[in-house]
Amino acid sequence: MLPLTKISGKDNSCGDNSTLGIITVSDRASKGEYEDEGGPAILQFLEQALASSADVIYRCIPDDLDTIKQTMIEFADEIGCDIIITTGGTGPAKRDVTPDATISVCDRILDGFGEQMRMISLKYVPTAILSRQVGGTRGSCLIFNLPGRPKAIRETIDEIWKAVPYCVDLLQGPYIDMNDEICNSFRPPDSRRR
Repeated sequence: MLPLTKISGKDNSCGDNSTLGIITVSDRASKGEYEDEGGPAILQFLEQALASSADVIYRCIPDDLDTIKQTMIEFADEIGCDIIITTGGTGPAKRDVTPDATISVCDRILDGFGEQMRMISLKYVPTAILSRQVGGTRGSCLIFNLPGRPKAIRETIDEIWKAVPYCVDLLQGPYIDMNDEICNSFRPPDSRRR
C-alpha cells in the first residue's frame, strides 16, 4: 500500500477533492542512504497552498528509466492522480532520466513548464540552464518535474503552481481551490467558482 496523506482543506472551500502524486527520484534516498527532503518540501507547499482537500500519494524510487515510467503510469492510470509532481533527476548526468521518462509517458508536452522553471531558477543560479525539466499531460493527468533541492523546489513551485489549477480545469479535472495568500493562482474570471 502506498503512503497516503490527506489534506483536509478549508471548511469554506469551493474546491473539489483531488488526488496528487509526489515521486522523488533518487538512487541514494530510495536505498535509505539519506532522507528524502524533496518529497516533503512538495508536500509542505501543498499543505500550505491548497484550500480544497486532496489525497496525496508518495513514492521514493531510484533513478531508473523503466521504474520512473512504470510509477508515473501507475499513478496516472491506476490510481487516477490529477497531478503528478516529480523531484530529482532533471540534470545532464547519465542517471538523470526523469525528463526522459516524463516525455515517454506523456501524450502532450507543455513546453511552458520547462521554460518557466528554468527562468525562475536562473534568478538564483546560472546552472539552471543545465536543467531538463519538462511538463506534460497523460490523459487528464498533469505531470511536471521539479528540481531536487528543497530551496529550489519552493522557489519554483510557488511560481509555476499559479497556472496549475486552471490547467487541471482544462483537462476536465477537479476544481482545485487555493489559499490566495500562499499562491494566488490565475483563472479567467468566467471560470472561477465563488
